[in-house]
Amino acid sequence: MFGLGKKRSKLGKWLDQRGISQTWLANKSGVNRNTINDLAAGDSDRAPTTRTIKKILKALREIDPTVNSNDFFDM
Repeated sequence: MFGLGKKRSKLGKWLDQRGISQTWLANKSGVNRNTINDLAAGDSDRAPTTRTIKKILKALREIDPTVNSNDFFDM
């Protein structure tokens, strides 16, 4: 089971609920795995760039075409 006992962001919780790995997202989006890890862990010091958000959303829309940046990132 994903996410057991870890602090998670909205993105991390979304991935966990659907059984999607951070590695899959990193590979599919072309975003560095460490960046995905930080964003999924809710590292409040990390603010993704607009380009990174677009890459992540493009990959996630293969799973759910209705996702948008407000679902995961406070902008």
